[in-house]
Amino acid sequence: MASRALAAWLQARNIHYGWAVAGVTFLTMLSTAGAMGSAGVLIGPLQTEFGWTNAEISTAMAVRLALFGLFGPFAAAFMNQFGIRKVVVTALLMISSGLVGSFFMTELWQLLLLWGVVIGVGTGMTALVLGATVATRWFSARRGVVVAMMTVSTATGQLVFLPLLAYLTEQIGWRPALMVVVAALVLAMVLVLAILRDYPADVGLAPYGDDKIAPPPAQDRRLLELLALPVKTLWDVRANPVFLVLFFTFFVCGLSTNGLIQTHWISICGDFMMPAVTAASLLAMIGIFDFGGTLLSGWLSDRYDNRWLLFWFYSLRGLSLIYLSLSGFDIYSLTLFAAFYGLDWVATVPPTVRLSAENFGREKSNIVFGWIFAGHQLGAATAALGAGALRTDYESYMPALQIAGGMCLVAAMSVFLIARPGGARLTPKPA
Repeated sequence: MASRALAAWLQARNIHYGWAVAGVTFLTMLSTAGAMGSAGVLIGPLQTEFGWTNAEISTAMAVRLALFGLFGPFAAAFMNQFGIRKVVVTALLMISSGLVGSFFMTELWQLLLLWGVVIGVGTGMTALVLGATVATRWFSARRGVVVAMMTVSTATGQLVFLPLLAYLTEQIGWRPALMVVVAALVLAMVLVLAILRDYPADVGLAPYGDDKIAPPPAQDRRLLELLALPVKTLWDVRANPVFLVLFFTFFVCGLSTNGLIQTHWISICGDFMMPAVTAASLLAMIGIFDFGGTLLSGWLSDRYDNRWLLFWFYSLRGLSLIYLSLSGFDIYSLTLFAAFYGLDWVATVPPTVRLSAENFGREKSNIVFGWIFAGHQLGAATAALGAGALRTDYESYMPALQIAGGMCLVAAMSVFLIARPGGARLTPKPA
């Protein structure tokens, strides 16, 4: 009732209800991103309180990142079967339970269970697959911009929450600090229940940019068939060169962003005697520049050859990471890095989503992108675990930065293994 009334009110003002759905999805992904990003402020406090090593804590964070990605294809299948709203509410309940449960942990296995498994699966259900699904179902036009907006919510949320959480952790402890994230999750749940709907037809509308109301597709699969669908989809595309290239490049994307910088940035800067709040503020700066860079990427992905966009994004990111490892970590070098690297933080997502949709179709693309995103998070898990191990064994993060930079340059070249799509060009094309 509330959603139909709001849809009618917006339509009377020539505003499509899809923008309300996109706004709620943005806020939901922003709040779950806060849960993901909060891991960056926990390494030091957990080492101090429990005596766990960097490598041990990083293992739990790596499990979280891996499940965050691996559950994406299944989350897409669940959204197709049960609806977006039910899946998102379940995810928010899981994340909140994992955060609150971690207040009472005393053993390392509890960290692995709560932060690795519960929060990993919960956040995986609201990952970029959610944004891609909403954009695909609700928008026929401006899809690249919508995907960019969803991507910004995930990346920026992980970064912008950090200065506040770092400050609160220093002042009152990490447990009260995480209550801020729990409160944001509860607010998001209320908005999801009130506004989010599964299909435009649920409120009597066609997708934005279309004039035909399509009824929701019938979904009557049994549980085993539903669970097998993502596996079957992976098997169907396993040898597709577009899938293989996008999976590899997104693996590198995760390796060079949230697995390395988001997870270990505060510890990296701590090696150079930088306070946690200052380091978190630099991450927030990365998030601010990311906001503009990703929206620009979405605009460009609607108009230019997405392969060339990916080439430049990965090349510039690789060079920035190599520069960081040689910079000496003075405040001027770090500020320059934050601005340059921030513009490219997740600018790779809109072109990747668009290439996936163009090559695999509207109905299958969210599951295929779920597997591509799984590659992203496996890369992130590799970096989270590998960088922690390198820091423990060699007392330096610099090799990890250089390896990630080199992998970005390899990814940049690999995008040209994707065949030139029909009509793709270096001059603008219709959105």
